[in-house]
Amino acid sequence: MDKKHLIKSTGIIGLATAVSRILGFVRDIFIANFFGTGMAAQAFFVAFRIPNSLRDLVGEGATNAAIVPVLTGYKARGEKKEFLRISKVLFNISFASLSALTLIGIIISPLIVRLIAPGFIRELPVLQLTVQLNRMIFPYLILIGLTAYTMGILNTEKHFAAPAFGPCFLNIALILACVWLCPKIGVMGLVIGVLAGGVLQLAINMAAMYRKGITKDFREGFRHPKKKKIGLLLIPRAFGSAIYQMNIFVDTMLASLSWIVGSGGVAALYYANRLIQFPLAIFGLALAQAALPKMSHEFSTNDMKGLKDTLSFSLRMTFLIMIPASIGLAVLGIPIIKTLFQRGEFTDYSTYITNSALFFYAFGLCAYGGIKLLVTCFYSMHDTMTPVKTALISLILNVALNLILMWPMKLGGLALATSISATVNFIILYSILKKRIGRLGTREIADSFLRVLLAGVIMGVVLKFTMARTDRATGILLSMIAGAAAFILAAYIFKVKELEKMFAWVSKRR
Repeated sequence: MDKKHLIKSTGIIGLATAVSRILGFVRDIFIANFFGTGMAAQAFFVAFRIPNSLRDLVGEGATNAAIVPVLTGYKARGEKKEFLRISKVLFNISFASLSALTLIGIIISPLIVRLIAPGFIRELPVLQLTVQLNRMIFPYLILIGLTAYTMGILNTEKHFAAPAFGPCFLNIALILACVWLCPKIGVMGLVIGVLAGGVLQLAINMAAMYRKGITKDFREGFRHPKKKKIGLLLIPRAFGSAIYQMNIFVDTMLASLSWIVGSGGVAALYYANRLIQFPLAIFGLALAQAALPKMSHEFSTNDMKGLKDTLSFSLRMTFLIMIPASIGLAVLGIPIIKTLFQRGEFTDYSTYITNSALFFYAFGLCAYGGIKLLVTCFYSMHDTMTPVKTALISLILNVALNLILMWPMKLGGLALATSISATVNFIILYSILKKRIGRLGTREIADSFLRVLLAGVIMGVVLKFTMARTDRATGILLSMIAGAAAFILAAYIFKVKELEKMFAWVSKRR
């Protein structure tokens, strides 16, 4: 898979993710309209976040860190029979572990909710509702965990479409739940939507696996010679994921302290994070997902030059997208939030607190995308321990900055702390990787970064100017068109090579 195929795979994943994110915004618009940043929204977002966060611990994180590199090795050596056998064993292990975690989670749900959202303890109705919703949603962990397993198998087969489009079904299910169920049964309708969406996501991936001849078989049991190696790769990744989730939980805990950061903090962080995740998922995460099989193959064949070239190219492409995206979100935050969410129970106050978080989250967007690529490179080299160590440093820094900044800056302080700690994490990871495998083309990366940044600043000025002269209904679209044109023109003037390469590749496809 050369650079063109990498861009093509990224495009497929990015397109699917874009569709999913657009549907996700429609979903969030409905949720914001029905529940705003009030009690039901606070309770649902905390209840849903717990099993949804655990999926990365035992699901997506596991496939990325352990399953894909090991199975790619079997594919590279042409060992199809063993590939199929270990796939079945991994399904059995995943199903058993996810079922056990779900049962435990349901039992200790009151304790988990108190730990994650201590601010709710002062508000008994919110606490009771959150516990109830959490217990009902927890089986989603089994569904999404197995979906993540099937995604890893399919990605190893270079099949990205089905797993990438899977999340669309979750969003469709939640939209339908908002339309048909929430007016009748309130927030319980969202619970039904989550579970239905989980079933649909798993079903589409399982169907794709069956078409490729990969089936489940409980008779294979839980034993395989490579199980230990996968476990050794998985355990550090699980710790790393746990640290990442602890970052999220710390933010949630502090955001629930309404007497410090103001009411509605948990919901506001959720909405702001959704906006940040849009460009990050469409391109940053899509590129990292597409790059993992390529990097794993290059490492397996000892092609270190190819590995470094892939990483350098991927970082430059990430900055090309993330820099203008971060500037755009920072400048257009309030009109975007008002247009998407401000209706019904979502008030001017909701817009204000959501934007205060979004503005400072935007500062870390490049770091978020860069970290995903660097961590992916470590995973391709069968090293899952180094990202754990740097993530721990980032966690400690994030907690310290949260406690310092939340008092004067409220929710904005929590978001800024996240951005700063992510930037530090990126710098440490890059430095370690450079020492380990040699030059990564730092000068070329820095040169591209600065050129794109200059183009992005010009774009930001154009966005601010055009937005100030139009109304909210048409201003965002006109500003985006003018900003995009300004960015492309400036990038051309500053000779941003990556943009030229992208346009050249698109023109050849035609």
